[in-house]
Amino acid sequence: MPDLATFGLFLTASFILSITPGPGILYILARSLHGGKAEGVLSGLGLFVGGLFHVFAATIGISSLLMTSAVAFTIVKYVGATYLIYLGLRTLLSRDTISPSNRSILEPKRRKSAFYQGIITEILNPKTALFFLAFIPQFINVANGNIFTQFLVLGLITNSLNFVAGFVVATFAGAIGQKLQTSYRFRQGQRITSGFTLIGLGAYVAVAEQK
Repeated sequence: MPDLATFGLFLTASFILSITPGPGILYILARSLHGGKAEGVLSGLGLFVGGLFHVFAATIGISSLLMTSAVAFTIVKYVGATYLIYLGLRTLLSRDTISPSNRSILEPKRRKSAFYQGIITEILNPKTALFFLAFIPQFINVANGNIFTQFLVLGLITNSLNFVAGFVVATFAGAIGQKLQTSYRFRQGQRITSGFTLIGLGAYVAVAEQK
């Protein structure tokens, strides 16, 4: 596993990103506001299961590649760092899309099964796959071996934090929905925090000594 300092950085970054409103959070919020807490929780559980698909897919693909080539590992690290910086910049420069006059984003059509819809939604989201491929390798400690296990454990932790955040959103959907819709400063603060977290993480990886 990564050393204590690296693992602490991983947990911090994962936590901040999990509580930052993104497509997953907004999806759960929408289902909760429309169908209540139960539907929101089931939607979040569906996203969690769909996220497991990406975790296992990334673990099998990337771990096998990294175990065969130190050069490949370095390339993945730098490409991932660049992608994280790109995501951070895009987050900082993104326009505010939630407002009292744009409530339709929080009112999707009712689905027959919130759980299965959540699974399909997440599996078909290529951005989730790209994020895991860019994020997790930054914390892999090649010197310790067991790359497959490290990737899997870190991926499961990230996915679990996302589910916990989604559960909280489903539980307190009314208050959170009102906050997101009415407080520009709240959304701005969340966006800035997420953006600089991604940029900082990418920059740290780019200049850090290769392990």
